[in-house]
Amino acid sequence: QVHLVESGGGLVQAGGSLRLSCAVSGSAFSINGMGWYRQAPGKQRELVAVISSPGITAYADSVKGRFTISRDNAKNTLYLQMNSLKPEDTAVYYCNAEDDSRGYWGQGTQVTVSS
Repeated sequence: QVHLVESGGGLVQAGGSLRLSCAVSGSAFSINGMGWYRQAPGKQRELVAVISSPGITAYADSVKGRFTISRDNAKNTLYLQMNSLKPEDTAVYYCNAEDDSRGYWGQGTQVTVSS
């Protein structure tokens, strides 16, 4: 079992920055890929960024050049550095982890960007 807890969300003005963290507990050694997803009101959950076990990253076009995903395996923590935030980035952000058998989700953290 893997347990994920996100933190770092909040209210920020457009153009500002936030760093989200996702603390991993349980069978962290079994995790392969990890990622961040977001869900805005009335919209489907969408992929923001993913990172593989060797550290290969991929981003949604909407966040390329502004967001950076990283993972610290020694601290069992996933990060999302978000710069140049826009009002359309407002959403609940979820951490995801995959092992060989299933995916796991955190409870989410709210990010609100004011114009």
